[in-house]
Amino acid sequence: MKNIDVCITPELLHLHKIDNTIVVVADVFRATSCMVTAFAYGVESIIPVATVDECRDLQSRGFLAAAERNAQKVEGFDLDNSPFSYMDDHIRGAQVAMTTTNGTLAITKSRSAVKVLVGSFLNLDAIVRYLKSQPYDVLVLCAGWKGRFNLEDTLFAGALVERLKDTYMMAEDSTIMAWRLYCQGQDNLIQYLANSSHIRRLQRLGIQKDIAYCLQHDLYDVVPVLRGNALVNMGR
Repeated sequence: MKNIDVCITPELLHLHKIDNTIVVVADVFRATSCMVTAFAYGVESIIPVATVDECRDLQSRGFLAAAERNAQKVEGFDLDNSPFSYMDDHIRGAQVAMTTTNGTLAITKSRSAVKVLVGSFLNLDAIVRYLKSQPYDVLVLCAGWKGRFNLEDTLFAGALVERLKDTYMMAEDSTIMAWRLYCQGQDNLIQYLANSSHIRRLQRLGIQKDIAYCLQHDLYDVVPVLRGNALVNMGR
C-alpha cells in the first residue's frame, strides 16, 4: 500500500525523502487558494518565486506580478494575496509571477519531488482523484507561518488523509494528528479555526470573506502541477 505523510512546516522538509514522492503543498490562507482560483479563472501559468526581487524582475519582463508579505500586498505589484483578485477577465491567458510569505517558498523547496501539486480545500476532490491514479507515495507539505506550525494547512492535510485513508497508509504520527484534527473540526471549520493565529491576523486586515471562501470544499476541478519553474493546470 502507498504511504501518505504530513510535514507540518517546510523547516522539517529535510527530514523527509521526497525523490519518489508526490508533494502536495498547502497554504490555505491564502497562496494555494489563490493559485487554484487563478487557474479556474483562466490563468495560463504561475511562476512561484521565493523573493520579492525575483518577482519584480519577472514583472519587468511583462508578467502580471503578485507579491505578499505579512498577509499584505507589497507596494508596486499588480495583484495581492486574495483569491478575489483573480476573479477577473484580465487574467485569462496571463502568465503570473507570485511570491508569498510562506506558500511559494514551500513550493520552491519541493522541486526534487516526483511531482509538486498545489492543494487547497477548493480543489480537494480534484487532487484526491489525481493521487488515486498515481503509483507514488504522497507528502502533504504545510506551508505554515514563517517556519512555524499553523492549523489551517494541517486541517487541509487531514482532509486529504480522510479521503485517501482507504488506499494510503498513514506513515507517521503527524499524519494521524492531521487526520484527527480534521475529523474534530470538519463540521464547522470556521468555528474550529476561530482562535487560530492566522485567522486573527487576517481578521485584523478586515478580510473575513477570504477566510470563508478558502474553507469551501471542492469548488474547482483544477490540479496545478509544477513543470519546470512554472505551475500549470494539469486539468487542461
